[in-house]
Amino acid sequence: MSEPSCPLAPIHVIGGGLAGSEAAWQIARASVPVVLHEMRPSRKTPAHRTGDLAELVCSNSFRADDPQASAIGILHREMRCLDSLVMTAADAHKLPAGGALAVDRGQFSECITGKICAHPLITLIREEIDGLPPANWDNVIIATGPLTSPSLASALGALTGERDLAFFDAIAPVVQRDSIDMEKTWLQSRYDKTGPAGTGADYINCPLTKDQYIAFVEALVDADRSEPHTLVEEFEDTPYFNGCLPVEVMAERGRETLRHGPMKPFGLTNPHAGSAKPYAVVQLRQDNALGTLYNMVGFQTKLKHHAQVEIFRTIPGLENASFARLGGIHRNTFLNSPKLLDGALRLRADPRLRFAGQITGCEGYVESAAIGLAAGRMAAAERKGEACPPLPPTTALGALINHITGGHIAIIDAGPPSFQPMNVNFGLFPPIAGQAHGEKTRGAEKGRARKAAISQRAARDLDSWLNQDRAAE
Repeated sequence: MSEPSCPLAPIHVIGGGLAGSEAAWQIARASVPVVLHEMRPSRKTPAHRTGDLAELVCSNSFRADDPQASAIGILHREMRCLDSLVMTAADAHKLPAGGALAVDRGQFSECITGKICAHPLITLIREEIDGLPPANWDNVIIATGPLTSPSLASALGALTGERDLAFFDAIAPVVQRDSIDMEKTWLQSRYDKTGPAGTGADYINCPLTKDQYIAFVEALVDADRSEPHTLVEEFEDTPYFNGCLPVEVMAERGRETLRHGPMKPFGLTNPHAGSAKPYAVVQLRQDNALGTLYNMVGFQTKLKHHAQVEIFRTIPGLENASFARLGGIHRNTFLNSPKLLDGALRLRADPRLRFAGQITGCEGYVESAAIGLAAGRMAAAERKGEACPPLPPTTALGALINHITGGHIAIIDAGPPSFQPMNVNFGLFPPIAGQAHGEKTRGAEKGRARKAAISQRAARDLDSWLNQDRAAE
């Protein structure tokens, strides 16, 4: 991009989470000044614990890192190619996690905060934007996330005429490493995968027999539950996001649900039982660089704290567990984006406002940051009067934007909207040429070949897009 001949007015980014921090970074790297507004720590949320930017609330995992086998791995690769601040910080502070990319929460957030505060073109202001941004802010990114403040959420609702959509999201407990009984547990990654920072022995595994598993499921179903935290009016019909269901909700869906979800025993062998296969397994993943904290993988919960301690201590190896943090639940909000946003993530009712992150209806840390990355590049190009070619829908980021802004099939003017939060997945990518739409994949080998072909096409098309973008500079 060409250097501006005169100072440019700043772009305002509201929200210092993953999406907002990434958007601000992308704007600044395009030589455009940016003001980042973050209400914490002066105004707290039910889920955050610090005032750091890009604080990770629910988990420390960025999920699978293999671009040949996972859609999120493709998104990781694309963000690295696009100079993502979030991925740079994640790679610098990764932890052993098998085939996943997991990070030290504290170091990750401190890294993001330090880089944002040190950049000469970024001004960080600790304040809440009460209602809609001032009219003289002509280029704004709203990246307030799923915990948008009540006043701003209300103002957006009034502007769009839409009642905000919402879903409940839950947080998993974290256990002190030295309180885990390693004589009953063992270290192993599923199928011995090493991953970005792993050794193949990255998870602590707690085995359950069939009787122990059945008793555990029954205890979850019968346990006392907490009411969800909320920043706005609660609605009885608010659903859960399926990718982050509380364990007790999964238990209610059938006795075997957990054993085919977060407690699946596949790919694991218990050395304490003569290499026997356990009936079910609870896995714990390293949560900090010191290795002193481990989180219970997939164990998001809304159980009351006393019930969590009582039930989770029935898990073999956790009888004397000391919990650094217990699980919780909060209400997330998101826009009916296919109806409200255009292809450049701008609000149709007020195009000076652009949205990024989970409020747009994407789900997941990486997806939120990726939409922030795209929004930042779009906003910077607009400020400089330059073209910003849309990302190809064959890329992971392009496919995600396409889903958010128009790929959802049901945009309904009357009645409850059907748009729901979604992680990036292979179903969002256009089919490979020559493959019939909806064709069933038969056999693991064919499935792997299809994913690899989608990955290769995504890499090729992103490279072409980057060359086109560089030619416009």
